[in-house]
Amino acid sequence: MENNQEEYFEILVGLNVTDNLMYQAYRANMKPILHTYDGQFGFDFIVSEVLISETNNEINRVFTIRFLNKNKMEAFFKDEDYKKVKEKYFTNSVESTTIISSYIKQ
Repeated sequence: MENNQEEYFEILVGLNVTDNLMYQAYRANMKPILHTYDGQFGFDFIVSEVLISETNNEINRVFTIRFLNKNKMEAFFKDEDYKKVKEKYFTNSVESTTIISSYIKQ
């Protein structure tokens, strides 16, 4: 993804990660696939306390993930290789996922 891109489609995500080592393996294995769809992470935080939430899901990890457009994002999440990585690593390392927001970022 080029840094001079004017707009991105970005998602703000909260997770409850229950196995940090397996989640790290998920990230390592999904990043090459993510890059083929012109995707990248923007911010990534480990959170110790949530003060206000609109969900009952616990959240201990917050990050942004962005793509050149929404179509690229949708194609990434439908990718068969990504689905295999998700099943192997993500499913056993994350208890819940909360999409906090999605938006066009300039």
